[in-house]
Amino acid sequence: MPLIGIKRIYDPPSQEDGKRILVDRLWPRGVKKEGARIDEWLKEIAPSDELRTWFSHDPSRWQEFRRRYTKELGEKQDIIDRLRAEARKGRVTLLFAARDTEHNNAVVVREVIYGKRGGSLRVSRI
Repeated sequence: MPLIGIKRIYDPPSQEDGKRILVDRLWPRGVKKEGARIDEWLKEIAPSDELRTWFSHDPSRWQEFRRRYTKELGEKQDIIDRLRAEARKGRVTLLFAARDTEHNNAVVVREVIYGKRGGSLRVSRI
């Protein structure tokens, strides 16, 4: 059964990652593009600069960030549908640069992908 994982881009790539997709707007510091082993960089699915700056990875703003970002993602349904279809074909790992593995945009993207229309896909942290 296909699944969607999330992983820091700083963690070593593995065979289990499947298709690796970076979902940050900015390229991660200290990561060489040649060594990142990403299959796709979806800058356009990242939170707006305004929202990213407001959130500033402050866990106390997490719930409001999730709400606002989910609303932004609602305007990018074509990308969400494409990611959902990709996950049905095989493993997908959403990559992010934030230190906080529980409060970041990849978590929200995965939640949206697994929304009501997500079907029977399983969630997994790779």
